[in-house]
Amino acid sequence: MLELYFTYPRVLRRLRDDGLGGEMDRIAGHLWEKGYKHDSAKLYLGRLGRFSSHLSHAARNTPISQAVIDAFVDAYPTKTPRIAARTAIELARRVVPERFVIPYVAPDPHQPFLDAYMDHLRQVRGIASKTCEKLLLVARRILGWHDAHFPMHPLASLTGEQVLALVEHLLTLSCNSQTRASITSDLRLFLRYLQWSGLNNQDLARFVPRTPCYRLAHLPPRLAWADVRRAIDAVDMTTSVGIRDRAILLLIATTGLRNKEVRSLELHDIRWRSAAVIVRQTKSKRDRVVPLLQEAGEALAEYVLHAD
Repeated sequence: MLELYFTYPRVLRRLRDDGLGGEMDRIAGHLWEKGYKHDSAKLYLGRLGRFSSHLSHAARNTPISQAVIDAFVDAYPTKTPRIAARTAIELARRVVPERFVIPYVAPDPHQPFLDAYMDHLRQVRGIASKTCEKLLLVARRILGWHDAHFPMHPLASLTGEQVLALVEHLLTLSCNSQTRASITSDLRLFLRYLQWSGLNNQDLARFVPRTPCYRLAHLPPRLAWADVRRAIDAVDMTTSVGIRDRAILLLIATTGLRNKEVRSLELHDIRWRSAAVIVRQTKSKRDRVVPLLQEAGEALAEYVLHAD
């Protein structure tokens, strides 16, 4: 099944000969059956290929322990690739569980509470399943914080002062204003459930401050045409590179083409007589036609005819 994603014999041989061995074909087949996008599946298989190379050949006949996984993941210098590696390994654990040592997981003492909370979100609030999963994740973070700071106190003893400390902790997890506003909203929903279910008789949601989220607080959605014009006019037209850059800038500014769409353009996609450009590699996987303004067309013609 690896042939669905890779063509070079040396790559296929390496993926099949390392620590995970023939399980790589099973994982590739699973990705194909589940309808993963081709590029996404190759990313997963590539990460698992690196993990498979990390394993010794003796590991092909022994279950993979959590210590081996942690050693591989911790070798990455930054957080993002570590998360990606763990995600890929967790996928392999689900597809070929017999290759991994199944760690003992102690029963979660909060599971009955979380089940009741999930039922409330679905049945009483009528919230969609995907949103319920996100709210459940926030609830786990809240309970984890409460256990770490007040291990001997029930939720019934939660106070407004403690809620403010919890808000401060949750807001430090993100610097994005929209995410911070979402976190405080989710916390209010959690606290209202405590009061609704009788687990805490206080209206603790009123202690959660509202996080401002200004719609235009970040980068502007578009540049003013005067700024775009200044950038185009600043290009040095005495060199072939400058002629090319001006043609590309004018094409992007007047047609709104994406990066990939510009890079995929070919000469026969430009309809000079009808003043149009055929865009074939679109985000929606459908061809479309955009108008070619005179200035952009002249810049493209200058580049095609005279640039070295």
